[in-house]
Amino acid sequence: MKILLFGGTAEGHTLARRLAEAGHLVTCCVATDYGRDVLEPQPNLTVHMGRMSPDAMAAEMADGYDCVVDATHPYAAQVSVSIRTAAQRAGVPCQRLVRPREEAEDVLWADSPAHAAEVLAELPGNVLLTTGSKDLATFAQVPGFAERIWVRVLPSLDSLRSALDLGYPAAHIICMQGPFSQEMNTATLRAMEGKVLVTKDTGRPGGFGEKAAAAREAGAKLLVIRRPVQETGLELEELLKKFTGGVV
Repeated sequence: MKILLFGGTAEGHTLARRLAEAGHLVTCCVATDYGRDVLEPQPNLTVHMGRMSPDAMAAEMADGYDCVVDATHPYAAQVSVSIRTAAQRAGVPCQRLVRPREEAEDVLWADSPAHAAEVLAELPGNVLLTTGSKDLATFAQVPGFAERIWVRVLPSLDSLRSALDLGYPAAHIICMQGPFSQEMNTATLRAMEGKVLVTKDTGRPGGFGEKAAAAREAGAKLLVIRRPVQETGLELEELLKKFTGGVV
């Protein structure tokens, strides 16, 4: 099969590699240089880098593809809408790779990054922010953010530049690629005397369980931003079985 996969997530990369290994011709679309660089070259796998408009998506999908797979982040809701719409226009079947949720105890919930910033304004203590670079401007609205908030972002120049331009001190910027163990999360919280850990409901691929356990171990509150929509689709192993005839 010729498959167009929209990735950028850890499980999306895994799916792209394993489908290529199974003999499918896979084009994996990623939005950034970083997303491209973490996918190692291999036979049957082509990487397309750059953001695409819905029209560009539909045009690409019509180029002989048998299937489209949306393996984007569970918080990239608008991108998923664009992919589904483009696939319908192109007349190509679309599969959604969903990320299962993980449960945690004693969670403070927020409906959006803006809501989480409002909650933080009422909470005391230092904050470890693990929601990525896209939300940095929102959390820069928290009173005293430059003194209170430590941010952990991907090790890219764009992420670092964004944090510095918004006024986050260099000493409060952690540029690292996950996933992170419970021990590393706990050590980070203790080193910065963190009282709150902010995360999204990222499931196992996003290290949610390790963050929840670390917050509990370090005595920090866990503030979780809810997923924007509750999606239906197939998990990683289910999709692999579907495309490989049950052989994974």
